[in-house]
Amino acid sequence: MSTGNSQGKQMSKKPAAHSPLLNIFVNIVFPAVILNKFSSPEKLGPVVAMALALSLPVVYGAWEFVTTRHHNFVSILGFVSILLTGGLGLLQVDGVWFAAKEASIPVLIGIVTLASIKTSKPLVKLMLYNDRVINVAAVEAALDRNNSRDGFSRLMLHTTLVLAFSFLVSAVLNFVLAIWVLKAPAGTPEFNEQLGRMTALSYPVIVIPSLLVMMLAVWMLIRGLKQLTGLELDHILSEHAAGPRTSSKDSQDSTPQ
Repeated sequence: MSTGNSQGKQMSKKPAAHSPLLNIFVNIVFPAVILNKFSSPEKLGPVVAMALALSLPVVYGAWEFVTTRHHNFVSILGFVSILLTGGLGLLQVDGVWFAAKEASIPVLIGIVTLASIKTSKPLVKLMLYNDRVINVAAVEAALDRNNSRDGFSRLMLHTTLVLAFSFLVSAVLNFVLAIWVLKAPAGTPEFNEQLGRMTALSYPVIVIPSLLVMMLAVWMLIRGLKQLTGLELDHILSEHAAGPRTSSKDSQDSTPQ
């Protein structure tokens, strides 16, 4: 009987997401190295190097979807962005088109984030207000006890605005970085090297500032939830974010007599 229960628990477990470090290597480090070091005619050439640099992120994205079944609007747009980069590279268009593409993806995410606030599944809940970050069941119960649903709706709107602003910051930085770095004619080894440099710079120049704005959104959300629910931080955060909780009974049992 216990064997059946353990098998049921194993089958009910969701596949774990892959390492963030692996994601950085596959989507940033590998393409940057290929584009910078192997684009010369004596090596792979600009076209083959471009195709190879983009192949691993595409294959990895497909493999991650198959193995984890984790997909959403944002991850799909990221996958499409990689394909667009390859298509623009093979078409050998000017760098301004790369800049427009780099800016359009976060702008589109920001617009959808704002528009989704009126739907049954707003993106702010997908990204921040979910069971991996927030103890949703406890928060929902406390909101009902305190009759704080109106305040919660306002909080979600304000958090959504900050979250959308983070994508606007990303769009502006993406465009400026692309215009600043991509100077060589498309289809040349020099252009590939510049594209690799832009890929390498994207993490410190774009990701970190956007992440700081997103952290502000998380702080606003948690601070607002504390005020609306009266719960302490460790009861607002999910076990994934806060770690195992120690019950008051356990604390009393561990107190020296």
